[in-house]
Amino acid sequence: MESIVVTHRAQLCQAAMKILGNRERADDVVHDTYLKIAEAGKAFDVKRPTAYVFQVVRNLALDRYRRQAFEAGLFAIEEEGAGVPASTGTPEALEISRQELGLMAEALDALPRRTRCAFELYRSGGYTQRQIAQQLGVSTTLVNFMIREALDHCRIALDRQ
Repeated sequence: MESIVVTHRAQLCQAAMKILGNRERADDVVHDTYLKIAEAGKAFDVKRPTAYVFQVVRNLALDRYRRQAFEAGLFAIEEEGAGVPASTGTPEALEISRQELGLMAEALDALPRRTRCAFELYRSGGYTQRQIAQQLGVSTTLVNFMIREALDHCRIALDRQ
């Protein structure tokens, strides 16, 4: 069967190129086909060896095409990231963020101490509502209400701006 790969190399490359759209990758697939067939040796009897070799090329080309499509979705081309703005933002955006942060701090300071504490533990401390309830000596339902009250209070403060 190795002789079939050598004899029909041009047709095999053409078949792989129809799937992959690239001559070099098609040559790689034909080479991989040769290696695969050579490794198998005469371990099995094939009734139509030419058709079998073409099917191996087709399967390997499809595998390569699927792998390329998968990798293209995972890895972005380096130049694609060149137009992305820096995460630090513009000076205007930084100033707006500072102003909003100041408004949030003022809004939290206006809340009752226990409500502010529950909100800060939940949002910044990563505590669960059950842990906060135990720490403050209240029910989890009350903690839920306090967190919602703090969120609403902060939203209203930002909307006023």
